[in-house]
Amino acid sequence: MNFFKRLYLNNLFFYTLLGIIASFVLAYFFEGLYRVSWLLFWLLLAFTGIDILLLFTAKQGIKASRVLPEKLSNGDENPVTVKLKSAYSFDIRLKIIDEIPFQFQVRNFEVNRKLNRHEKDHFQYFLRPTERGEYSFGNLNVYVASPLRLVARRFTFDHNQTLPTYPSFIQLRKYDLMAFSNNLFQYGVKKIRRIGHTMEFEQIKEYVPGDDIRTLNWKATAKRNQLMVNQYQDEKSQNVYMIIDKGRTMKMPFNGLSLLDYSINASLALSNVILKKQDKAGMMTFSKKIENRVVAERRQSQMHLIMEALYNIRTDFFESDFGRLYVDVKKNINQRSLILLYTNFETLDGLYRQLPYLKGIAKNHLLVVIFFNNTELNQLIDKKITTVQDVYDQTIAEKFAFEKRLIVNELKKYGIYSVLTQPEHLTLDTINKYLEIKSRGIL
Repeated sequence: MNFFKRLYLNNLFFYTLLGIIASFVLAYFFEGLYRVSWLLFWLLLAFTGIDILLLFTAKQGIKASRVLPEKLSNGDENPVTVKLKSAYSFDIRLKIIDEIPFQFQVRNFEVNRKLNRHEKDHFQYFLRPTERGEYSFGNLNVYVASPLRLVARRFTFDHNQTLPTYPSFIQLRKYDLMAFSNNLFQYGVKKIRRIGHTMEFEQIKEYVPGDDIRTLNWKATAKRNQLMVNQYQDEKSQNVYMIIDKGRTMKMPFNGLSLLDYSINASLALSNVILKKQDKAGMMTFSKKIENRVVAERRQSQMHLIMEALYNIRTDFFESDFGRLYVDVKKNINQRSLILLYTNFETLDGLYRQLPYLKGIAKNHLLVVIFFNNTELNQLIDKKITTVQDVYDQTIAEKFAFEKRLIVNELKKYGIYSVLTQPEHLTLDTINKYLEIKSRGIL
């Protein structure tokens, strides 16, 4: 019984069989074809038997394995490698069907390869998850056909492999070097000017070309009879909290990822930069209540704690309670801190409802509100107008886009910083805002 589960008839077998059946039909009209038809039929059976013997003589004719990463990175292209090795003494053709996790909705995954005798080979494909959680792979199915290609033998490998999908740790590595940048380049896209320096004195050193002449120490210069400058360093061990709104407004999707997942990925990359800058990174989420709290610290296990907390964030689709957030921040964050609040406001009315709580937080902390441009509205604004409906749609889109800019100005009036960004630029813009605040020494 197990033999028949592993035996599959190829298309060539069925095409040949259909041809023989057609010849039997024609033999009804042409008597001379009757013997030829039977001859062809017995030849098909003989060659099929030979093909079966070729494929099933070897107990383990092919070896295959699926090489998975330790975990998947959410929103990124993750490589999956399939390794193959033939134990047959003749050339074979392979059809590989990998049972990919259902979250990817891939139903037609198939790769065809040709292997020479005793040859090794491998290939790679990429998966882009858009949800955090557990992903289960099914069987790796390999169908082997001999040069006759009448039948195929199925091999199965790597049954039921499961691995988690975490927030984007690939982005974390990508922006790692930004923690050591003194010029704050946005990887060739944008340069943020470094304004002044913090007031934490480090040492007096000899002047070299490129040093800020405003830091010249004239007393030390007079004593040494050569130019000397004061060297400053960024203030260390400042508290930085990332607060993520996980209410229903953050479930809006862009390019497959929700605003919540964009915020989670940005928070992970920013946490790494914060700790590399010797500051204390912490986080929490809120909706109807405060959850996933990680107290701001600078210990070795902090990145692990933050990653695990971010992995477990789930939206509850409620309207977020900013009043509860204000009370919790006032009660639990006593030292003046930089608070980066990931949320989304679509209208001024939506901001005005929460503005008293934001002003209350900003009294004791440096608050940065991070919210999103609607990229679909931008597409409507840039769309070529051809109908009256297009005029109407574009007018409404421009109104909403203008309100976003008004929200930025309204926050600025109360000393609240803001970052208005597109979802795909969130990580870069947030890191740059943190580094700008550090360089200006305004915390």
